[in-house]
Amino acid sequence: MSYYVYILANKTNTAVYIGVTDDLMRRLQEHRNDRIDGFTKTYHVHKLVYYETFSDVRYAIAREKQLKGWRRSKKDALIESVNPAWADLAGDWFTAGPIPRS
Repeated sequence: MSYYVYILANKTNTAVYIGVTDDLMRRLQEHRNDRIDGFTKTYHVHKLVYYETFSDVRYAIAREKQLKGWRRSKKDALIESVNPAWADLAGDWFTAGPIPRS
């Protein structure tokens, strides 16, 4: 089984959210359809800008906690190291089939 630590951003990249899940596509659909009350619904944080894959949930949770403890500038630098344009990495996942594994 795979586990994902992911970062979502709003349209203007002024708000970011970090989460962990075992089903990234399902979780993105929940966020995008505002099925989860809270930060992502309030601030429309729906764009996938970064994710990592883990085979052990303990490492995924530890990484999520680590990233949540970082300054915003460090989070931005991490995102920009792999996604300098802050593009939506989910792209056409919802029409193209399963999520690519990294």
